[in-house]
Amino acid sequence: MKVSRYNFSVKPKKPNALFMWFTKQFAGYPLLKKHKFECEHVNMEGVKPPYFLLANHASEMDFRILYGTIKPYNMNYVVAIDAMHDNTITLMRLAGGIAKRKFIQDFQLIKHMKYCAEHFKNPICVYPEARYSFDGTQSYLPPALGKMAKYLKLPVVVLLSYGNFIANPQWNKDKFRPVPVKGKLVCVATAEEVSSLSADEINDRIKKVFVYDDFKYQLDNKIKIDFPERARGLHSILYQCCECGTEHEMYSGGTTLECRRCGKKWEMTEYGQLAAHDGKTRFEHIPDWFKWERENVRREVESGEYVFEDEIEVHTLPKNKYFAQGKGRFRQDKTGTHFWCKAYGEPFEMHLSPAELESVHIEFDYRDRKKKETFGDCLDISNRDDSFWLHPVNKRDVIMKISFATEELYRLAHEKIHK
Repeated sequence: MKVSRYNFSVKPKKPNALFMWFTKQFAGYPLLKKHKFECEHVNMEGVKPPYFLLANHASEMDFRILYGTIKPYNMNYVVAIDAMHDNTITLMRLAGGIAKRKFIQDFQLIKHMKYCAEHFKNPICVYPEARYSFDGTQSYLPPALGKMAKYLKLPVVVLLSYGNFIANPQWNKDKFRPVPVKGKLVCVATAEEVSSLSADEINDRIKKVFVYDDFKYQLDNKIKIDFPERARGLHSILYQCCECGTEHEMYSGGTTLECRRCGKKWEMTEYGQLAAHDGKTRFEHIPDWFKWERENVRREVESGEYVFEDEIEVHTLPKNKYFAQGKGRFRQDKTGTHFWCKAYGEPFEMHLSPAELESVHIEFDYRDRKKKETFGDCLDISNRDDSFWLHPVNKRDVIMKISFATEELYRLAHEKIHK
């Protein structure tokens, strides 16, 4: 079967000024106004484009916040192939998009970013977490950021948004909550400092600033969210009961989270906190529960006991159209991440050692927007030519743990390499 694949060697375009004006005026700024957006600028005196812009990834409002922050400028930005599919390749390229596949090494991408900086003089934006936050806090930041900054020879600027996540969390994103949203734009290294600092020193500066906690922001600022379905989907990230330890027996709906194994229930308050119905609350702060789950997975990985296996439904995304490939098999253990399936009528398998896959993109209740087809919970693993969307068939609420395990397997493998 002949399949059209995305040509990543094609140079990115300068954002079309007329297209971007209409996009910002009618699709961007009105939502920011609704959320009373304002932005604080720190150490930005004299910093003009082009600069290397690193932004946190919190909700589908992210791009609007970017444009509200850097106006009147346009930008070139790195965008995943699935977002190119959702919004059409033509429009995303008109907006300055630079396509890539998630979590694969791609030096062509860096060359495209350099090209944009030299020819278009725009901010060059990257979402270094490479996926939306799940608990409203920062995710893993790749160590290559410092090297990228050195190669680009640009000032390094960090944009953090607050209120963005709680307005539309990934596990409950059907409706934007009317939450005030703020931005903070910080220059962490000037062009001169990028030249003189080491890549590790630049990384340290980025990590020091790139810290956020949206549930804490909500509580500290007494932001009341009385959305009657605010807890729906919370079990997707809080998949393990902190009372009895059982995994994948958590359910949520309305304002309640519960474990069907032991019967424990929690209320998600209007200020984003958890309160046990029996008065004995171990984790009031959702990110603390989320962190506890990761620590449990870390112990499983370090002991060599971790293993997950299930049948999968497979879709592929070579360019701008999903192809259903039928059933396959997925396994993840101490040897790495593996799956077997058919791709375009031919047997296919992928085997990635722990050191080869630093993270994995996951989506809750994923929908093909063009076909209005629901895949369910998915993980996306790519090679240079294709993206494989894998939907576990028999086991529920497992992709968050797979994501944790991927990152912990990678961390452990590289610790052994360094030793």
